[in-house]
Amino acid sequence: MRFVPLIIAVAAIVFTFFLNILGLMKMAPLFITSPLLFITILVTIYLVSHRKTFKGF
Repeated sequence: MRFVPLIIAVAAIVFTFFLNILGLMKMAPLFITSPLLFITILVTIYLVSHRKTFKGF
């Protein structure tokens, strides 16, 4: 079940990428679509790199 959030995050990246393409064609505000793409990429990298680490006793 660890792959479900990852699949959702990758789908969000694809969606925001196409939204950003619309922003580059001046059909959507670019100042909104670019941060959305950045945030979804950041969340996806966090989900991939976050592991169960030893936190101490």
